[in-house]
Amino acid sequence: MTEALARLLLVEDDGALREAMTAALESCGFVVRAEPNGLDINEVVARFRPDAAILDVALGAGPDGFEIAAQIRQLASVPIIFSTAADALDDRLRGFELGADDYIVKPFAIAELLARIRAVLRRSDRLASPTIQVRDLIVDEANRLAIRDGADLELTQTEFELLSVFVRSPDRVFSKPQLLSLVWHFDEYDPNLVEVHLSALRRKMETRGVRLIHTVRGAGYELRS
Repeated sequence: MTEALARLLLVEDDGALREAMTAALESCGFVVRAEPNGLDINEVVARFRPDAAILDVALGAGPDGFEIAAQIRQLASVPIIFSTAADALDDRLRGFELGADDYIVKPFAIAELLARIRAVLRRSDRLASPTIQVRDLIVDEANRLAIRDGADLELTQTEFELLSVFVRSPDRVFSKPQLLSLVWHFDEYDPNLVEVHLSALRRKMETRGVRLIHTVRGAGYELRS
């Protein structure tokens, strides 16, 4: 499998916000390591090797976002975005003095966060190609192509969106409600909608190779790398 768009370290102590941000970033092709605090930040950075960090300034336990940024800077040269609920000038100035690449104020729209992440990654030449490969399957998100065995699978728009969810997070099990939310943005449970499009996607993929998307009994579906 080729690298995802980038590896993002997220430090956020609000559990609900942390989960929402993680899900949104992963659905866009990023690999995310989410932490509630920076107590083990040295080990996390050494093992995860992030391409960028999004740090909450005010954390309930351990060092604050500024201290975490200082520790990260000693270990790796990566872009850092601070997030905070307080739009205080002193905090902004301190953040930029520590070498922050950007600053975002809560509450913020996920679209704004994504734009800021892509901007700092692009400036630092860390934004990878939007082409993702899993085994013999190549997905070009920029041109909306899915290629296997040298041939375009000629997917419909919905089939392509469904496949994109899987290739961005291979080996992750997605339930039918999760797929409905990510692809169709439906909150109501309609298993037939998922099954119809998934069956069509599988048929097209399997004309060119072995099965990649598998059913996980009682849990959902996964694309196995």
